[in-house]
Amino acid sequence: TVFSIKRFMGRKYAEVNEEMKMVPYEVERAENGDVRVIVEGKKYSPPEISAMILGKLKQAAEDYLGEKVDRAVITVPAYFNDAQRQATKDAGRIAGLTVDRLVNEPTAAALAYGLDKKKDQTIAVYDFGGGTFDISILEVGEGVVEVKATNGDTHLGGDNIDQRIIDWLLEEFKKDQGINLGNDPMAMQRLKEAAEKAKIELSSAQETDINLPFITADASGPKHMNIKLARPKLEQLVEDLVQRSIGPCRQALKDAGLDAKQIDEVVLVGGQTRMPAIQKVVKDFFGKEPHKGVNPDEVVAVGAAVQGGVLAGDVKDVLLLDVTPLSLGIETLGGVATKLIERNTTIPTRKSEIFSTAADNQTSVEVHVFQGEREMARDNRTLGKFHLVGIPAAPRGMPQIEVAFDIDANGIVHVSAKDLGTGKEQKITITASSGLNDSDIDRMVKEAESHRSEDQERRRQVEARNKLDTLIYQTEKTYDEHKEKLGPDEKGELERAIAEAKKALEGEQSASDMEAAAERLTKASHKLAEVMYRQQQGGGAGPAGGPTGGGAGATSGAGASDEVIDAEYVEK
Repeated sequence: TVFSIKRFMGRKYAEVNEEMKMVPYEVERAENGDVRVIVEGKKYSPPEISAMILGKLKQAAEDYLGEKVDRAVITVPAYFNDAQRQATKDAGRIAGLTVDRLVNEPTAAALAYGLDKKKDQTIAVYDFGGGTFDISILEVGEGVVEVKATNGDTHLGGDNIDQRIIDWLLEEFKKDQGINLGNDPMAMQRLKEAAEKAKIELSSAQETDINLPFITADASGPKHMNIKLARPKLEQLVEDLVQRSIGPCRQALKDAGLDAKQIDEVVLVGGQTRMPAIQKVVKDFFGKEPHKGVNPDEVVAVGAAVQGGVLAGDVKDVLLLDVTPLSLGIETLGGVATKLIERNTTIPTRKSEIFSTAADNQTSVEVHVFQGEREMARDNRTLGKFHLVGIPAAPRGMPQIEVAFDIDANGIVHVSAKDLGTGKEQKITITASSGLNDSDIDRMVKEAESHRSEDQERRRQVEARNKLDTLIYQTEKTYDEHKEKLGPDEKGELERAIAEAKKALEGEQSASDMEAAAERLTKASHKLAEVMYRQQQGGGAGPAGGPTGGGAGATSGAGASDEVIDAEYVEK
């Protein structure tokens, strides 16, 4: 099973060392330095895996609505960088969706929470999900949701908590049995599922049993895992992870110019916030009980639906003002990071600044665009590089080059550089960050389409098999009860049809073959139905006849009147 693919979205292979250790499936480096996941010998990019999930959701929505769905609002962690946002949009494209808007998850939660709030409130949305952690400080009220600051950690989530439980189980099992399960992918998959289940149970129970029979075997025979895990032990194992979420909370409050006492409400988002230890840490930090009135798993999707309604014009009087989570800028002389747009700037936004050349007679400049908070450009994430050429030779510092940054409502970056002397301009939309170019995406769209047809055919095959199996069972049961009423020819025909139908169930028959066998069996069983019906009609004569005899107003037996008289029922 492939899980936690969100952790690999928009990241290079060199950036995912920790994530790779946490998954039992194979991850390798692509030629361009991206990540590839290997499933049954085939290589997939993270956006392709995400597209499969989106495709499934798209199908479910279409089945429910009864119409095509081709546009979507997708939520992303607030602390996703440009590459991760691009990869998410690519996944939408591969799934056959036009992504109208990317919305930050805490913002979507606030949108759902704040929709009916008449008075202004300052809220903190604490979003501890499976793969990422975000904190956003927002002002909500009268249809306006304005993000004041956001922060987070894209390497912190429920997966890390699961991993701590897995590591502990591996250690305990090794102590007990002397066997290291870490190199057995099947055992690791079972441990992952058991760890997640135990974690969920310990949100309501004080203790749980982790029972995994036949987890492995050695020369002495099969080995079973049966280990008790208590809530205090779990809290001890993950205490540092829970505390790690407080640093971003502190920074977000500082960026918003607020202290914890000024927060009116704390909204918890993400299934992981059901953990009592997390609720306690949040309560201690903000000095108030977190708001429990929203479903942490669903509130983000509700917010996305609200934003979809806004874009479609169905929801009026709602204004969403989001921010960019990370600063954006360019590299200047000496490798210094010069920020043009500071983090937590409301988007969409545009900012420009004039730069010049660093050497005499310089006729071209390289514009190195980065995203991040470090002081040196090399320590931040490179979004892209491009060249502005054809600058007239002049002493250094003379040419005037305007560099402009434009961030759209999805948080995606467009950059341009213009020589004000000649009017020459070079633009870049940061699109290649996920490593997928247009031809890659088009190929993946086609592959996703073919997978959809394969999935539909597989579903048809399963449905045909189930239908035929049920039909054989019912026909055999009825035949055994009534076969003495059939003639030899009718018996032979029906027995042949049953045998053919059983044969059609063997092996990997196509849906069409099984549907045809079901049709033949249905036709053959008509004879049996006719005989049963004739018997029933004949046996029903007289007052003590079959099921239709003797009732008030019944038309049973010979001489029954065509007129049916309703019996009166008198309550005594």
